[in-house]
Amino acid sequence: MIEFDLEFFKHIAKEVFTCDSPTGYTMNVIELCKRYVDSFGYETKVLNNGALEVFVKGESSNKVVATSAHVDTLGLMVRSIKGNGNLALTKLGGPITPTLDGEYCKVYTRDNKVYEGTILSLSPAVHVYPDANTKPRDIDNLEVRLDELVHSKEDVLKLGIQNGDIVCYDPKFEITESGFLKTRFIDDKASAVVLLMLLKYAHEHNLKFKYDTRIYFVVYEEVGHGASMVSKDIDEFVTLDMGCVGLDLAGNEEAVSICAKDSGGPYDYELTTRLINLAKDNKLNYTVDIFPFYGSDIGAASHAGVDFKGALIGTGVSASHGMERTHIKGIENTLKLIYLYLIQE
Repeated sequence: MIEFDLEFFKHIAKEVFTCDSPTGYTMNVIELCKRYVDSFGYETKVLNNGALEVFVKGESSNKVVATSAHVDTLGLMVRSIKGNGNLALTKLGGPITPTLDGEYCKVYTRDNKVYEGTILSLSPAVHVYPDANTKPRDIDNLEVRLDELVHSKEDVLKLGIQNGDIVCYDPKFEITESGFLKTRFIDDKASAVVLLMLLKYAHEHNLKFKYDTRIYFVVYEEVGHGASMVSKDIDEFVTLDMGCVGLDLAGNEEAVSICAKDSGGPYDYELTTRLINLAKDNKLNYTVDIFPFYGSDIGAASHAGVDFKGALIGTGVSASHGMERTHIKGIENTLKLIYLYLIQE
């Protein structure tokens, strides 16, 4: 069974999570992932849409299997520049916008300049605004206050900031002594870290994959079409994404969730059952669950016309699309399950 390398996890997780990569601005994190995978000796290719494909020759070519994690995250974009020099915003993906009030952020310009600022309510001071506590925190009622001496739209334009620039907010990355990973964007950077750990372990121990395998570090998942670019020759596809925690769901932060159905419908019955049996037989901490407001790269690939069996697994994540948290035990169980599925022991 694969061993969980805690020190490497801490190292690679910090690199991946602190590399800004909202949907549409993922080239830096893809370059980071590619550098690691290349160092492990695997064949890689950056696809036209910016995703990274890894090909691993397996013991058998009887079928082609695939797995993936998406490295694009939630984020924001400059919608317009206001007359007072503040920035109006539009969402990239679906963040819980009330959680963004007060967050530090960076604005990335098209000419590679980076400016810092703070996301604030339009009524940001209790001494000034009577509705400071009650004003909605939707995207139309938030703005960026730049940490620059700007007082007008013209001042901002002189900095090189324009409509369509990327706005990234602070992930607040931290690993606690009690083993919690608390940070934004566990959805789905935790899964990307899992796949990097898997490839490193397989390389160092000269392990063989059971079948010819394609591994994808996907972009554009947060806007719905992430894995639409996967190869048409895939027979099975087990994607790694976050597991849901809350309400009447079974998932928890210490377990690997196996999704039976999401808002797009059921996952492949036989493949999902096989994963459940792998988890059960190897005494992993796992749950089987329904994700009611959820879509994944399996759905994107299916809608693109790829003919395959699809399944989804991932560590349980608390407060998804907000201030997220999971536990190292959940990440370890996810790593072990995808290892059991892919690797020839």
